[in-house]
Amino acid sequence: MRVPFIDLTAQYNEVKAETDASVAEILSSGAYVLGKYNKKLEEDIAARHGVKHAICVNSGTDALRILMQAADIQPGDEVITTAFTFVATAETVAQLGAVPVFVDIDPATMCIDVNAIEAAITPKTRAILPVHLFGQLCDVKALMALAEKHNLILFEDSAQVIYGHHDGVYTGNWGIGAGISFYVTKNLGAAGDGGMILTNDPEIDRRSRSIRIHGMGRERYYYDELGYTSRLAELQAAILCAKLPKLDEWNENRAKIAAIYLDRLAGSGIRLPETMAGNNHVWHQFTIQYEHRDGLMKHLGEQGIASAIFYPVPLHLHEPYAHYGHGEGSLPITERVSKECLSLPVHQHMTEEQANLVADEILAFVAKAPVAAG
Repeated sequence: MRVPFIDLTAQYNEVKAETDASVAEILSSGAYVLGKYNKKLEEDIAARHGVKHAICVNSGTDALRILMQAADIQPGDEVITTAFTFVATAETVAQLGAVPVFVDIDPATMCIDVNAIEAAITPKTRAILPVHLFGQLCDVKALMALAEKHNLILFEDSAQVIYGHHDGVYTGNWGIGAGISFYVTKNLGAAGDGGMILTNDPEIDRRSRSIRIHGMGRERYYYDELGYTSRLAELQAAILCAKLPKLDEWNENRAKIAAIYLDRLAGSGIRLPETMAGNNHVWHQFTIQYEHRDGLMKHLGEQGIASAIFYPVPLHLHEPYAHYGHGEGSLPITERVSKECLSLPVHQHMTEEQANLVADEILAFVAKAPVAAG
């Protein structure tokens, strides 16, 4: 592959000495569970995001589910969210017995359309769960104002936006709490699954720490509520701690690659991602929209350039979630974007030469496309 979508080997090689040393230390010490690396990861990320509490858990999915349980989301509560997202967003709502209510997205940012939310609010609405998609925050100020106006809880699905902020205020501060993912493909990825809850609320912190260990309270083997097994393995925490000092540099390189795409593809007929004013985009994905998406993806693959579709079918059109929505045609922008979106390689170990190669091949395809993109 001339341009891989992600290069995990390069990541490991860059932090090999630190990773190998900490893993060997853990294995020889026997301190495998909730040890010093979990504590350090929580402290370092909380400090960077300016939040009071960070709680390591087993996955980004668990981070959302535990966060919502800790905030007392109950069966039958309605949670307004987006169908243009990874399944965990709606899945965790449904697993708590609550009801995901899907609204459409903004075609420019592909994040939830704040202007579509108010019409979806009913007496059963309890919360709003926006997804900070592809590396930038949603319209958080408008979301906060809307949540305050209607006395709703605001959660943040921040799986893709670690170190992301709006006007200098980082994710985790815009609602009652945020869920982050450390899955291998994320900007800060573990060697497997991992996640974290960010919050400024001491009760959310207390309950989240309890829920992640079976609902165990302050005294061992005494349980306050139903919980899960959701500890972050100490080995994973150590790997994340080894990578964390590199994250600013890695995000800067992602931004350089994105800037090349934005410059080279401007005016090409490709719809380029837009960054909302005030956001720092950490470029978890660089996602374009193009009506000949499938042909372009095939062409890139033939040239040894990897690409991916996030997300080919919106959640309201999947069988487990169909009864929460109104069927095909109910979210027209979401459905169009799902047919046209394509994510280009934008990982931290890409070179400018590779980015220009991707742009060259896209421009070559567009020049020969049967109909210009609208």
